[in-house]
Amino acid sequence: MKKFIRNIIVRMSNSVSSKPDKQLVFDSLSQLYKQICDGKKDKGLVLTCDYEKTSIIIFSDQHKGGKDGSDDFILAEASYLTALRYYYEKGFTLVNLGDCEELWENKPSAVVEKNRVSLLEEARFLQQNRYYRIVGNHDLEWNYQVPRDMYLKPLFGKELKIYEGLVLKMKYKDADETIFLAHGHQGDLRSDGNAFSKWFVAAIWTPVQRWFDVRLDTLSDNFDLVDEHNIIMYEWSQQYKKTLLISGHTHKPVFASMDHIDRLSKQLIKATEKKDEERIKILQEALEKRKAEYAGKHFVKTMLSPSYFNTGCCCFSDGDITGIEIAEGFIRLIKWEQEGKNINRIVLEEAPLDYLFDQL
Repeated sequence: MKKFIRNIIVRMSNSVSSKPDKQLVFDSLSQLYKQICDGKKDKGLVLTCDYEKTSIIIFSDQHKGGKDGSDDFILAEASYLTALRYYYEKGFTLVNLGDCEELWENKPSAVVEKNRVSLLEEARFLQQNRYYRIVGNHDLEWNYQVPRDMYLKPLFGKELKIYEGLVLKMKYKDADETIFLAHGHQGDLRSDGNAFSKWFVAAIWTPVQRWFDVRLDTLSDNFDLVDEHNIIMYEWSQQYKKTLLISGHTHKPVFASMDHIDRLSKQLIKATEKKDEERIKILQEALEKRKAEYAGKHFVKTMLSPSYFNTGCCCFSDGDITGIEIAEGFIRLIKWEQEGKNINRIVLEEAPLDYLFDQL
């Protein structure tokens, strides 16, 4: 009987699947962006930053779980903790850009109990007013006061607030440049349709999924949908002049509107043409490490303006994590990589912010 009901749940979910609908994504992102810019602080904050002096690290999609066989975060936890301690000591502000916990598969009590160390490391940033948390579709329950007060505030304190997005305003050449941060699930009917659907997913749908052991994460498991969704979010960013968009959700890093795999592939072609054997070997090894991200990928795209960025995720199967840094006047795609007993910070891509602002 349980298997029969599970199959019904899967079919129901497919009818409102996470396949991105361009118009829904556009409408939902635009509405959220406008609400934040209009001062609706329950949706998000507008923060004024000096782009040459601010230091921000943006991580998303940890999917902290219950420390069992289905927990995607276990292998990456050491990298994440090392990174958090580095950024705390360096004075960075931490932005958790959604899907911080995996609440589709686990009860909040289990996740909080099993991940106290990571959560307390995050809480240290909040104690110094250097922490912002954004809700995603897999941790949508934190959007509601009762579970938030019951499970998160005992660790973070009463100052904890959770938003749907952030807007960073930066002055450049006497004009406002904007960086809009959102998880990226906006437009997903299953968790972003309206107030009722959000409540239904958090209060009814997620507990049902847990009970019947249904894992439904179509987007991050489907390479074509990942590319399609990234393209839609890039296209959304093109509607707004002087605006960069940073999201998560797809688990696939994107820097200046080109995903990291595509960029490595193009670099490999150039290295091959030049017969640069040392460079070829380095690029081939980098692509091999990320094979799971591009296997079966055939979606072709062209994104010309450097207006879209994606953090990637903090739950890669090899224990690596990726994120977006804004520091020293640069924006960087960084990776924290496990090499034996060492965990190293690697800059995968970087660009001066003033250069990007001039391109918008």
